[in-house]
Amino acid sequence: MDESSLPALDQVLILAPYRKDADYLGRLLAEHEINVRSGSRTDNLPGLLHPSPGVLVATHEALTPDALATVATHLETQPSWAEMPIVVLLDRASRPDQVRNELGRVWPRARLLFYQRPVTAVELVSGVQSALLVRLRQRDVRDHIAQEVELRRELNHRVKNILASVTSIFEMTRRGATSIDAFAEDFRGRLSALDKVHSAVFHAEGDTVSIAEIAALTFDPYRLSGKDRIVAHGPPVTLSREAGTTLALCLHELTTNAIKYGALSHPEGRVQFGWDLSQAETPELAISWKESGGPDVEEPSHAGYGTRYVRSALAGMFGQKPVIAFEADGLRCEVNGVFSRVAGNL
Repeated sequence: MDESSLPALDQVLILAPYRKDADYLGRLLAEHEINVRSGSRTDNLPGLLHPSPGVLVATHEALTPDALATVATHLETQPSWAEMPIVVLLDRASRPDQVRNELGRVWPRARLLFYQRPVTAVELVSGVQSALLVRLRQRDVRDHIAQEVELRRELNHRVKNILASVTSIFEMTRRGATSIDAFAEDFRGRLSALDKVHSAVFHAEGDTVSIAEIAALTFDPYRLSGKDRIVAHGPPVTLSREAGTTLALCLHELTTNAIKYGALSHPEGRVQFGWDLSQAETPELAISWKESGGPDVEEPSHAGYGTRYVRSALAGMFGQKPVIAFEADGLRCEVNGVFSRVAGNL
């Protein structure tokens, strides 16, 4: 694998001014499949540190004042999850305690490992591998932090959308209410429909929901005494979260209207809800609602909240105005549009 393509945290940076030391350390680590980069001058040290190597291995001779200052700057600017391990190879004439104290003062955010030369190859390689494992754990922490930040942003976005939906439902319900009791009943029902589709998406563990799930959640409470008065049928089709929410609210309005005034207000009344997805090069989704067996239907003199909402919501969802016809034998609602506007994952 090309060294330049490796993640920086998987690499070891060797800082050794003497060529023989750099070559020996490089070969030793490479023999144990540890990826290395080497530097011998302090003038290019900022560039070598910039991608934040996994581990820094430095010989005692490399710890010049400039190098100490450059590494200190790098350590100070590390992200909160990072703590770069530094392996220091002391010369045999050094005073380990004095070096430890000095480096601890200059590099307070460093994870320091000291080896006094001569050091066995096994001991050095084991120390470097352990340090790389530390970086691996730090990388896991980094990824978890990034994921948590993204989840918080997504949660904030979804909460705002839910609040906007609730506010809209409240205002439209209030405008159409004739009494406090009627307002409470309608508002409660619409919130329940909103809750059901969000529950369906949550249990699906994704951002999509199937039309079949939406239909089941909406219609099941009205399938009493074993009578299947609402029949839903269609191929497997999933919608986006937004489109699923819109469809659920529309079906709630149509169902509520059918119970109060339409087919479901009569014992023999029936509802057929269907959907189909064309096989054209640009697929289109069509949905239909047809009532039958209810009271004679007459077109109202003015559209109520439910009709206005369904007409507006479906037009926004499909990009086409729905057909809502008050036919003599029952209400009919149909709409179709390009599937990509509402699509989830097939």
